[in-house]
Amino acid sequence: MPRQFMTYQFDLFSGPHRGKTAATPQWQELPEETRQALTALIVRLFVDHANGASASQQKEAGHDA
Repeated sequence: MPRQFMTYQFDLFSGPHRGKTAATPQWQELPEETRQALTALIVRLFVDHANGASASQQKEAGHDA
């Protein structure tokens, strides 16, 4: 018997007509705390990209110890 999954992961790479995928929630439907966290992460991504990602890599290296 095939396993039935209870949760869905967003599939960013499949075509629009390939199987059943979970619906992406609207921005306004997300909790305020989640929107703030995502906004901070996106800003960090842009800033890191603009700086050549060196700042983020150095910061993350400290967490490996």
